[in-house]
Amino acid sequence: MPLLRSWVESANSATTDFPLNNLPYGVFSVGLDAPARCGVAIGDMILDVTTLEAEGLIAPDPDTAVFDVAAWNDFMELGPDAWAAFRARLTEMLAEGAPDRAAVEPHLVPIADAEMHMPFGVSEFTDFYAGRHHATNVGTMFRGAENALPPNWLHIPIGYNGRASSVVVSGTAFHRPWGQLKSPDHDAPAFLPSRRFDFELEMGAIVGQPSQGMVSVAEADAMIFGYVMLNDWSARDIQAWEYQPLGPFQSKATATTISPWIVTAAALAPFRTQTPPREKELLPYLREPGLTLYDIGLEVTLAPEGKAGTVIARTNYREMYYSSAQQLAHHTTSGCPMNVGDLLGSGTISGPEKGNRGSLLELSWGGKEPMTLDTGETRSFIEDGDTITFRGGAEGEGYRIGFGQCAGTVLPAVDKPGWA
Repeated sequence: MPLLRSWVESANSATTDFPLNNLPYGVFSVGLDAPARCGVAIGDMILDVTTLEAEGLIAPDPDTAVFDVAAWNDFMELGPDAWAAFRARLTEMLAEGAPDRAAVEPHLVPIADAEMHMPFGVSEFTDFYAGRHHATNVGTMFRGAENALPPNWLHIPIGYNGRASSVVVSGTAFHRPWGQLKSPDHDAPAFLPSRRFDFELEMGAIVGQPSQGMVSVAEADAMIFGYVMLNDWSARDIQAWEYQPLGPFQSKATATTISPWIVTAAALAPFRTQTPPREKELLPYLREPGLTLYDIGLEVTLAPEGKAGTVIARTNYREMYYSSAQQLAHHTTSGCPMNVGDLLGSGTISGPEKGNRGSLLELSWGGKEPMTLDTGETRSFIEDGDTITFRGGAEGEGYRIGFGQCAGTVLPAVDKPGWA
């Protein structure tokens, strides 16, 4: 599909994340104490759809307002037919030569003037461990190459239920967590701030329709409203002590950062691609009916406090072994209901080369191979004041379907006398 041209000139650039082909959904405000509103990114502008709905220029639901609350959940509940009709209406209003331009143009605000907020209310958060390169790297470090993958890994998308309450929008800073750390030289743990704090490069799939009972991979794919970039921050030293025998708990509860724009499944449709070849045949309920992954390039930048950033990793979402649709279908097999606003983390996205690794644990090989930044400093894990930024997008014919950025800064641990 070629670039769709818009009367918003900045949307016609080959380098913008937000051409007319994209139209991602977010929540923004402009000015101190201004109310947050739903908006759609187009070039370097945001279209205020809350105001458009209030003035009767759009009506996704003819019976009730869906944008009077600063979240996209009510709109998601309308279902795929409404999603498609709304996207078609937006495209019509913003296309080059649109007759609605005079009525629509006053409702554009510059992205540069806006503060971005959480784009949707997160109902539940589930994180997966579904990237083969990442799982192999981590398993090799801790169990050796021969036993890198657990025996179930090639048969089932492994995951765990996380904390929806700690999902935050890009730009949110947070404090390094405290936890129990176990030294191999001591029998008992110590209570200390994490010393091996890390990022995990992931994509997040947003469930837009509820389920009751098991759904197929095809049904799950149709339930996914859109995608965000996701940083599943991880305290590796806390995790090493706590995960036995039940898995991650506090080590993954500090924060999960998402990008502020929901890129719809419809916008990504031209970039669908196959999952990797299967070493072992999947059970029938997990087999893909078609292309369920996406070709989305991703990169990670680490910037020390007050200094320029260094790109430390580049990879692609197509490296995942299990797609979000497979993960969602598997999630329902127990009868677990899925809700509008559920968020599924893909698992860390790494590729076959060292420069494709989606975490510092892998990039520094457990701290044994520190990396050198462009500033001359070295890193094995994240230090106080460091900012981690993800960027990503799918490359079309003269356009790009981008996600903006997903950034977070790690602040020093809050010191409480007597805690340790």
